[in-house]
Amino acid sequence: MKKVVLAYSGGLDTSCIVRWLKEQGYQVICFVADLGQGLGRGEDLAAIEERALAAGAAKVYIKDLQEEFIKDFILPALKANAIYEGKYLLATALGRPLIAKHLVQIAHKEKADLIAHGCTGKGNDQVRFEVTAAILDPKLEVLAPVREWEFKSREEEIEYARMFNIPVDVTKKKPYSIDRNIWGVSIEAGILEDLEQEPPEDAYLITKSPTYLSGYPKYIEVYFEKGVPRRLDGKAHKLKNLISELNEIGGLHGVGRSDLVENRLVGIKSREIYEAPGATILYTAHKELESLVLDRECAHFKELVALKYSELVYNGLWYSPLKKALDAFVNSTQGHVSGSVRMKLFKGNCIAVGRKSKHSLYKKELSTYGKEDKFDQKLAEGFIKIWAMPYKK
Repeated sequence: MKKVVLAYSGGLDTSCIVRWLKEQGYQVICFVADLGQGLGRGEDLAAIEERALAAGAAKVYIKDLQEEFIKDFILPALKANAIYEGKYLLATALGRPLIAKHLVQIAHKEKADLIAHGCTGKGNDQVRFEVTAAILDPKLEVLAPVREWEFKSREEEIEYARMFNIPVDVTKKKPYSIDRNIWGVSIEAGILEDLEQEPPEDAYLITKSPTYLSGYPKYIEVYFEKGVPRRLDGKAHKLKNLISELNEIGGLHGVGRSDLVENRLVGIKSREIYEAPGATILYTAHKELESLVLDRECAHFKELVALKYSELVYNGLWYSPLKKALDAFVNSTQGHVSGSVRMKLFKGNCIAVGRKSKHSLYKKELSTYGKEDKFDQKLAEGFIKIWAMPYKK
């Protein structure tokens, strides 16, 4: 029997894939990556392993990759202010190259010639898994059962799972496809495919509806050191705990929801909804702090870098030479990104209302309209004439 290492989430697709691959004659080894999607409590880990074994897996690897995910994937993206098409903070996209890296490592350990994933032929994740694997080990073959099996709908998969007594947490009434990690939640399918329909509340996992929130705002202060968030309200936190706490605080105030009709890499448009309360707070705060400490040319050019960076991550090119080069530029800009930003969370909004840094380029005596003004306004006339000179007829 040929060995295949499957990226296993415990969801409907990958649970059916385990049984389907076994029916095709493969020995299936499942790999579960804990990226902060709610695993970590004994019963959850036990349940997901039990589900894989019930589906027919020969062996299950479960690895807690949260620290690696935060340090090597989330932080670089945060420093780059990476956000795809203005709304998506790339939670799922950032997790895929890390999972693929460990898939390759386990394949080497198990002496397997194949890896597999549960991505569809119209999605982005297939590219992220397969391009990463091709870069790290071009000799490995990749199986993508969803691209070739007989099932035409999630309803048919649900029936297949029932036939083999595979326990899955999905029903025909709530057929959402969900991917979650510590940086956010991606949700698609079901009623969300009707672009005229507002996402129902049962689609969301970690945020409260702003409609039902109280009329009182929540104020928090986030401190950064060289682009890395270190403290919340003056208290030092490990990054994992800080992100988790911001997810909870932001979620309670409805922060971090987005509804996006996005351009997928394969050329189609799809409707996704996202939840990323902690990521939204940190992204907003980091960007506000940069506006205080970066000079104009650097700040404006970094906007262009952020756009390209987000495209590379979205398109599965995490390990590409250009992504590595952009990281070098981004890191060179973070030396003075130290200071604190005061945030106001209110009915789904996340607003910076205060910022300070010892590296601030803001000079009140030049900006003020009060009596402390030291700006020599007489210089403006000559400046304007020189600035306008190329455009005079």
